[in-house]
Amino acid sequence: MPEVSGPFADMGLDPRVVVNLAGMGVVEPTPIQAQSIPGILEGRDLLGLAQTGTGKTAAFGLPMLTRLLAEGKRPEPHSVRALILAPTRELATQIAANIEAYSAGTPIRTFRVVGGASINVQQQRLMRGVDVLIATPGRLIDLLERRALTLSKTDFLVLDEADQMLDIGFIHALRRIAKLLPEQRQTLLFSATMPKLMEELADSYLRDPIRVAVNPPGKAAEKIEQGVHFVNQGDKAALLAEYLSKHPDELAIVFGRTKHGSEKLAKLLGGWGFAVDAIHGNKSQGQRERALASFRAGKAKVLVATDVAARGLDIPEVAHVYNYDLPNVPENYVHRIGRTARAGRDGRAVAFCAPAEAGELWAIEKAMKSKIPVIGGEAPVQPQHGNRGRGPRGGGKPGGGFAGGANGGPNAGANAARKRPASRPSRRPKAEQRG
Repeated sequence: MPEVSGPFADMGLDPRVVVNLAGMGVVEPTPIQAQSIPGILEGRDLLGLAQTGTGKTAAFGLPMLTRLLAEGKRPEPHSVRALILAPTRELATQIAANIEAYSAGTPIRTFRVVGGASINVQQQRLMRGVDVLIATPGRLIDLLERRALTLSKTDFLVLDEADQMLDIGFIHALRRIAKLLPEQRQTLLFSATMPKLMEELADSYLRDPIRVAVNPPGKAAEKIEQGVHFVNQGDKAALLAEYLSKHPDELAIVFGRTKHGSEKLAKLLGGWGFAVDAIHGNKSQGQRERALASFRAGKAKVLVATDVAARGLDIPEVAHVYNYDLPNVPENYVHRIGRTARAGRDGRAVAFCAPAEAGELWAIEKAMKSKIPVIGGEAPVQPQHGNRGRGPRGGGKPGGGFAGGANGGPNAGANAARKRPASRPSRRPKAEQRG
């Protein structure tokens, strides 16, 4: 056993795990880690309410690995000792990388299964059994249907970003998986929000859990400088190019709403000379991983993405986040901009708001309980007394654009308001991809 000291060692974590933390830059426990680790080591179930980027992976990963090592068992063929479920491939990949780093030099076997990769290869690997399996629900169901693994020996279950799993329709998959797990297990559930369905899920999965809440839902990180730029929809691309040109050597993530729109935008930016890549649900797993690798290495300076990248991407060098399209789900705004200002750094988030997106903007500000500073264009008049109209009132043409242009932006005042519907449905779009 290596000799270690410090706050993580004082919590009772296995020295073989603690010794790996310093090299990862993990020195002091974050609030979610300090409040969660002791109870998890005691074997308690836990309900953690925390935003992405608060250190949740270490909060559940370190004590889970400690308990697995203390048991001293080896996994039986086709079995899984600990299961971690994540809503997207990107988050599953991030979790797997961290768990592997925490457990380096130990006998722990870690494996990740996600859609878009060869299920036959995954099936063969599971034949030997694994200590920690990180999976998206869709691919896990596929493997269970093939009888590639059994969950009857699974003693630990982690549901990470559980609210997003519900948002993209995994509730039935979660219920199917729960029936295959032993009743006597330790369950850890982490969520950024607590809608009613999440409360029901927690009640069915957890037994007398410890409750830990840090970073209240809807609150953005303090080091993120936010701003909203009002602009006509047709002028967004030129405005984005202007912003990107101001910081050519810094990494930026641009969030679009749809797969097709994001791909089209990436090609347009590439044609304008930007080093750009894209990830979305129409990309294969290999394409997504290559795009992320290029972005991490700084070869691509701009990553255009749908909400598959809104959680789980931990790239400290990201300096800017641009909401090219505002999200339909207000909470996703906080997750998106949380891709910057990581690891103690500062970050900037700019939202582009077209006339038809005014309702989404007001919903975001209501969820955050704060206004986003206006840095360009002219803000519409917010409807009063419950009027949930989608466009400006009083100052603009019905269904038209904002008065004036983007202050200082391209084509400022040059384009007349485009004819657009004043409203559009704000329901949650279909899932961008399946596990």
